[in-house]
Amino acid sequence: MLSSIGNYYERLVMERIHDTLLQQDEATGSDYVDDLACVALNYLPPRYVRYSIDLAAHLTDQEHATMREEVADAVGFAIATLRRRSAGRDDEREG
Repeated sequence: MLSSIGNYYERLVMERIHDTLLQQDEATGSDYVDDLACVALNYLPPRYVRYSIDLAAHLTDQEHATMREEVADAVGFAIATLRRRSAGRDDEREG
């Protein structure tokens, strides 16, 4: 029943994660990417759609730009969050 429903932000978040990691030249595993996506998506409001093309066709250029800015902020937050968590685990191991 729900197989045709999805969160519009999922694709945008995954694209931004991959672009960001390529720019930073970071080699990461799929678990790290999945964790980034989860944190970023939890930072964003859900935007459920049946067909992403329908939503895209009804958004203005400004709405597209705003959504991309929100996604960039969410991915940045996710990266910072996972780095902070990783540093905390490293500190616990050393202490």
